[in-house]
Amino acid sequence: MNREKIKVGVIGCGKIAQVRHIPEYMANKDAQLYGLFDNNYERASHLAEQYGAKAYETMEDLLADPEIDAVSVCVPNFLHADISIKALEAGKHVLCEKPMAVTLEDCMKMVEASEKNNRKLMIAQNQRLLPAHLKAKELIASEAIGDVLEVRTVFAHSGPDNWSVDGKNSWFLDKTRSAFGAMADLGVHKIDLITYLTGHKIVKACAQVRTLDKKNADGSPITVDDNAYCFFAFDNGITGTLFASWTNYGEEENWTSIYGTKGVIHVFRDPDHAIVMERGHEKTTFNFGAIQTNDNQTSSGVIDMFVNAIVNNGDYISGEDVLASMKAVFACAKSAGDDGKGKDVK
Repeated sequence: MNREKIKVGVIGCGKIAQVRHIPEYMANKDAQLYGLFDNNYERASHLAEQYGAKAYETMEDLLADPEIDAVSVCVPNFLHADISIKALEAGKHVLCEKPMAVTLEDCMKMVEASEKNNRKLMIAQNQRLLPAHLKAKELIASEAIGDVLEVRTVFAHSGPDNWSVDGKNSWFLDKTRSAFGAMADLGVHKIDLITYLTGHKIVKACAQVRTLDKKNADGSPITVDDNAYCFFAFDNGITGTLFASWTNYGEEENWTSIYGTKGVIHVFRDPDHAIVMERGHEKTTFNFGAIQTNDNQTSSGVIDMFVNAIVNNGDYISGEDVLASMKAVFACAKSAGDDGKGKDVK
């Protein structure tokens, strides 16, 4: 028996929608890309014509359409909470891009709206879904490297001005719209990942952020950080570090290393192997393909997970699941604003 496809709308038609959400919905057998909205109506119309969807002149029109079952929220950070809550209240399931929201209060309101309206709220923390990270979590859980002592993680590329559809005019570079810079844009991926891999929450965070190089179109410094250095203490006593940067003008770095009492797991540090596990002189490698980059987009698994959660009530990365990592992001932001003094995560 043929099952009716869920009909999906995408709110915000910038780069992440164009390279991930739209094509991945198109590739999913249980989803139909039904509607698009963008403040740039011409952009939405062009994409709607390209993909056989409908362009809406207002977001309210899209959310009021009873044909639409679910939406992706792909807008500037400061709008995540407001639009996600409106969509949930309109009876739509919501897949929201990261970071979840710009305040903890907004994050909590999103979770409350999901529960109140009995609709799913998923956050696009795609690094959890990469096969190499799933394998690393399995190895850690099996104590293949003993007890974890420390984690180190890096995410560094040339910045959103080099891949965003708006270039140096990208909202990512504007604090009034993004709220955060590299620390939350890239760092939220890695903070969420290391809490997921270790199975432990961050209880204290210390951060320093800097704007070292990035400029606006008029030559003035951007109003958010382009480099961030973060230090963490976990609830079980282990430690972690994060470096996030928009000023890596070489090959993108996106790796994580986990150090244990019996060995080390390096994920995406070796160009030839997704995972290298070292235990003394013993080395074991695992291959799962290269990590996604802005120049090498592969299926994220996010859209497939979201659709499966709606159609088959499958597992998904809920807003509530992501609260712990968002609390660590906010603690980093507070610490950076207080001369790098450590902050409790609460």
